[in-house]
Amino acid sequence: MLLSPLLFAFEVWQLVISERYLGIKQIERDADPRNLGLGEWTAFIWSLGILLSWAWMTAMLFERFGRVQAVCMLVVTGVGFMLRRNCGLKWVLVILTLEGAIRVGMLMSLIGMAWRE
Repeated sequence: MLLSPLLFAFEVWQLVISERYLGIKQIERDADPRNLGLGEWTAFIWSLGILLSWAWMTAMLFERFGRVQAVCMLVVTGVGFMLRRNCGLKWVLVILTLEGAIRVGMLMSLIGMAWRE
């Protein structure tokens, strides 16, 4: 629960980075984001953040407080992952944005619940 603000910041950062690498400008240029060369440290921090957020969501399943939000975030992440694997580059940004917005909303819900407690 204490990691919610940190994960909130990570989710927002992830949306900004994904816009940079998958955004409208990249789509207009018909550039493949895999060829843009993500920096080594950025890739490391991003991967670490994703793994930690998955671990946190999984750990939240065992807590009474916030279990519903954790289930929602895990389902959204799984569905988003499956959809992104089967769609074109133009739709990846849309799916990532929706995914991120839902996860940010769930994290805001958790922070709000903790604030009221």
